[in-house]
Amino acid sequence: MASAEDSVPGGGDGGDGEGLAELLAFLRAESRPEVRREAARAVLGLTGGAEGRRRLLRAEGAAAALLASAGDPCAAVAGDALRALVNLAAEPAAHGALAPALPALLRRALPEEEEEEQPDGAGDHPPLAAAALANLSRLEAPCRHLWQALQQQQQQQQGEGGSGGVARLVETALGGPAPRHALGPLLANLSQLPEARAALLDPARQVVCRLLPYTQYAGSSLWRGGVVRTLRNCCFDYGHHAWLLSDQVDLLPFLLLPLAGPEELPEEEMEKLPPDLQYLPPEKQREPDSDIRKMLLEALLLLTATKPGRQLLRERGAYFILRELHKGEADPGVRAACEKLIQVLIGDEPEPGMENLLEVEIPAEVEEQLQRLDREEEERERPAPGSPALQG
Repeated sequence: MASAEDSVPGGGDGGDGEGLAELLAFLRAESRPEVRREAARAVLGLTGGAEGRRRLLRAEGAAAALLASAGDPCAAVAGDALRALVNLAAEPAAHGALAPALPALLRRALPEEEEEEQPDGAGDHPPLAAAALANLSRLEAPCRHLWQALQQQQQQQQGEGGSGGVARLVETALGGPAPRHALGPLLANLSQLPEARAALLDPARQVVCRLLPYTQYAGSSLWRGGVVRTLRNCCFDYGHHAWLLSDQVDLLPFLLLPLAGPEELPEEEMEKLPPDLQYLPPEKQREPDSDIRKMLLEALLLLTATKPGRQLLRERGAYFILRELHKGEADPGVRAACEKLIQVLIGDEPEPGMENLLEVEIPAEVEEQLQRLDREEEERERPAPGSPALQG
């Protein structure tokens, strides 16, 4: 066993075998704090590259050592261990090894009570735990494991299951003076599950309503993007469209307002818009992030899946906002999404029996052709090697 008096081996080679095993041994609690700090920093360095992450995953006990170090009483050690877990969780191969960490990471990401005093350097531990959970939950299978762990934790802490877990996540995110932005991607990942969407869309709790004001939150694109992606995913459940578009929720203005600019519209067009979109000030800016603009358009497109949704968007002047957006949109993906939505709004209504576009069965050969066209479009939009990425 490595002695705490030994010097920490460098993590530069990131090799398998004895060197890596020795490095992990220095993370143990019996090592001196300064030795644990150096070891945690070296392991964090390894996780910065794909090859280093793969080597760590091949090393016996590496994930367990990092999980143990995430609870180290030394804030610097725990912080570097959590950062390493964030990086490691980005590898799909790590999901099995890190599955036992879900309850512990949840406790860190969603503390039951805010500590009055935290050790120096420990303030970023909850967002780091949330980032690790977000990386772990990108795919459906580990996301479902996370959902189950969240429900179990809620049951143990408050004796409440069902929608209580996602409600608590939102409560934690919005419980301070500013949103805990790191929880945005985690909430969005969970919303890919029907169970999570059912909890968000429960009319009795109205959890989704608490998210609506944040579609224009300027303080964090991470939180704002997580909220918009969550709302977009909720729009897949067309059975809730009538409630979402009703006066009780009034989702439409919260999706349209970020897409609106300062343009002056003719009076007859202005009067059709929801009140919140009328007579916007000259300094009004559109959503600056192209990915978020695209998700807003995708949410609107989903709301047009049913005839009442299409009629409402037409009646409330959505086309005028989209027309002005399209005029100045530089991002090809956003332009394409905008054009699809405009075509639905200005096109003829589907034949009787095909009014719900999400229920229309597409022939296999047509679906294959559409997928091929989408792939070709993605290839055309992809920047050439060495060229800068498109900016929204």
